[in-house]
Amino acid sequence: MSFKEKVIYQIYPKSFLDTNQDGVGDLPGIEQKLPYLKRLGVDMVWLSPIYPSPQKDNGYDVADYTSINPMFGTMNDFDSLMATAKKYGIEIMLDMVFNHVSTEHEWFQKALAGDKKYQDYFILREEPTDWVSKFGGNAWASFGDTGKYYLHLYDITQADLNWRNPEVREELFNVLRFWMDKGIKGFRFDVINVIGKDEVLKNCPENDGKPAYTDKPIAHEFIRMMNQATYGKDAEIVTVGEMSFTTIEDCILYTNPKREELNMTFNFHHLKVDYKDGKKWTLMPFDFEKLKELFHTWGTQMSEGSGWNALFWNNHDQPRALNRFIDVDNYRVVGSKMLASSIHLNRGTPYIYMGEEIGMLDPDFDKMEDYVDVESLNAYQELLDAGKSEQEAFKVVKAKSRDNSRTPMQWDSGEYSGFSQSAPWLGLGKSADEINVAKELQEGSIFTYYQQLIKLRKEYPVIAEGSYEAFLPEHPQIYGFVRRLEGHSLLVLNNFFSQETTIKLPKECLSGEVLIDNYETKSFEQELRLKPYQTIAIYY
Repeated sequence: MSFKEKVIYQIYPKSFLDTNQDGVGDLPGIEQKLPYLKRLGVDMVWLSPIYPSPQKDNGYDVADYTSINPMFGTMNDFDSLMATAKKYGIEIMLDMVFNHVSTEHEWFQKALAGDKKYQDYFILREEPTDWVSKFGGNAWASFGDTGKYYLHLYDITQADLNWRNPEVREELFNVLRFWMDKGIKGFRFDVINVIGKDEVLKNCPENDGKPAYTDKPIAHEFIRMMNQATYGKDAEIVTVGEMSFTTIEDCILYTNPKREELNMTFNFHHLKVDYKDGKKWTLMPFDFEKLKELFHTWGTQMSEGSGWNALFWNNHDQPRALNRFIDVDNYRVVGSKMLASSIHLNRGTPYIYMGEEIGMLDPDFDKMEDYVDVESLNAYQELLDAGKSEQEAFKVVKAKSRDNSRTPMQWDSGEYSGFSQSAPWLGLGKSADEINVAKELQEGSIFTYYQQLIKLRKEYPVIAEGSYEAFLPEHPQIYGFVRRLEGHSLLVLNNFFSQETTIKLPKECLSGEVLIDNYETKSFEQELRLKPYQTIAIYY
């Protein structure tokens, strides 16, 4: 099966299912729920990092790339998970955090101890630049008592690796080979487009320094080397790169098959349309015109350039999309389905983030003490320092925190929602008694709708392979697009608002059939009235 036909499900292991009752999810918990994922119909499961880590950034600060963090289990547990997944026809994708390592990693500790070989594994300078860390503050920290500084584009405990050093590259390629030997068929590369730093680093006040290290030509060279040395030798392996502050032009280069880099890329531009003045820690309603323009531009140009998008609304770094784009008090169910259709019928490979298939919401925490995410804690302090009151700062964090998506999976309405018998590492959402898997499977319709979408991708080649064209790009409420392949077309219409609206369908649609619709439309005429948050797909 081509990566274009697959549907991938992301699990945040800490929050999926706890089987040893320590309040933290584990690998046996994931294995236990494979029948549920098989029932949903997904082809591959992406696991956020499961490696040893001090957890300063919830596992994205890796201390050992080829071992299992004891909090998640053992390597035997991992092997068992792999074997059971194979029985269910589900492949596993691992998260590769190759831009940086934890400062507790053996390499960094040896460098600190004075080993010249390992000092060249990192980016050390006597004169730091003006770059700003993605988590706030300076991107440089003192390297012991050497008088030098090490680069950390993220948390101070995450030291950037020097990809210009061939020994570093070979170390990382060996990590991939290790997991390929274990049977892994997917790799998600964390912020992979920032690995290509220049030899001479320069100040860059624009955008906190991002243009100085993002999407550099040498990053493409490094990724191509990695492809040719490792996963490119196995045509079944699926690769996706997380791209920070990226461009369409670069994502076409990363994913055009002729270039032998990656299968697909994540970009986050569509999830910044509620950033006031481009800044995350602000509040504003989402900008639909901007959202629509981004979807159309990326869809059209990636199609024309033979690039490939990884499509998603939710992941471990984002608040729940329902809270951002839908009136959840009145339209949570139909809104869930509309958002699902808008990506699952689109051109690209769709990703489902755990809980999305049952319409999970942000947790609605009451106080700052409920949050544990380092980025959120830093942002709260920065908001206070900027003059916001505690109430104002908390309101922003409550809307934008990464912890909103990291709360435990809501399996049932028990004390800890079936996630654990002990207090979980992060609090549960307030909606757990009303929104959980047990209740959804018994009386809900969102899960079933996702099953239908996944099935359609397998049955209709136009969904997996078709081109992309914008439809009614000027409409103030509708995000619409047309997919075409070998004489077949699919028109997809998504009303992003709680108000009804009317559109005129192309005549060629009138003899078509409704493939899927969240209001169960039986028939239609050229004048089509779309209900609040309605989505409809017409095949002709």
